[in-house]
Amino acid sequence: MGQVASMIARRANRFNAENRAHRIIEREKPTPAPKYESNLRDMERTLELDPKFVDKLNLKDSHLDTRLKDVYVTSQDRFIARVQERQAAEAAADIKEQRPLPLERKTPDDFEYGYKEPSRILGGRCTLRQALKFINDHQNEPELWPAKKIADEYKLKETHVDNILHYFKTFNVYIPDQKYKDTLLTQAKQKINLLREKPSVPDSSSS
Repeated sequence: MGQVASMIARRANRFNAENRAHRIIEREKPTPAPKYESNLRDMERTLELDPKFVDKLNLKDSHLDTRLKDVYVTSQDRFIARVQERQAAEAAADIKEQRPLPLERKTPDDFEYGYKEPSRILGGRCTLRQALKFINDHQNEPELWPAKKIADEYKLKETHVDNILHYFKTFNVYIPDQKYKDTLLTQAKQKINLLREKPSVPDSSSS
C-alpha cells in the first residue's frame, strides 16, 4: 500500500512540471524565502543602529569597487614547466641513444615457488623454502630438530614454530612393493575362482 501511495504522489508532483517551472521563472520577482525570527530580530537591531543600512546595500560602493580592481593573483609555481622540460629531455635522450631491441626473446623462467624470494629476511619471518626445510627436518628427525632448536636456528618464536609443525606437514611419496601387490592380486583371483567353482545349492521349495 505504501508503494502505491508513493508512486501516486510522485506522479502528481511531476504532472505538468515544465509549465509550472516556466510560470515561476516568468514572474517579475520571485517569492522570497521566509526568514527566521532570529534573522528578523537581527535586521531590526541593524536598522535601529543605521536606518540607511538597506540603502547602502543597494548602492554601488566606489571605494570597494576600486579595491576589488586592485586585487590580482600571480602564480610562481614552476612544477608544470619542470615536468615538461624533463619529459622533453627524456624524449631527446631516447632518440639519441637509439636503444636496440632485446636479442633474447624467450620467456623468462618462472620462480621455483611462484615468487621471487627476498635476499634479506627479517627476524621473526621465514621464506617458504625455509619453512618446508625445517618441517621436513622435523618429520624425518624430530629428536634432532625440536621446535626450540628450529626457533633458534631461524630466529622465530617458539610458539609460532609449534603451530607450524602441528598444522603443516610435507607430503611423502609411498611406492608399494611390487611383490606384495602381486600377492594381493593373486589372492583376489583365488577368491574369484573359488566363488566360480562353488556348486550351487538346489532350492528346496522347488521339490
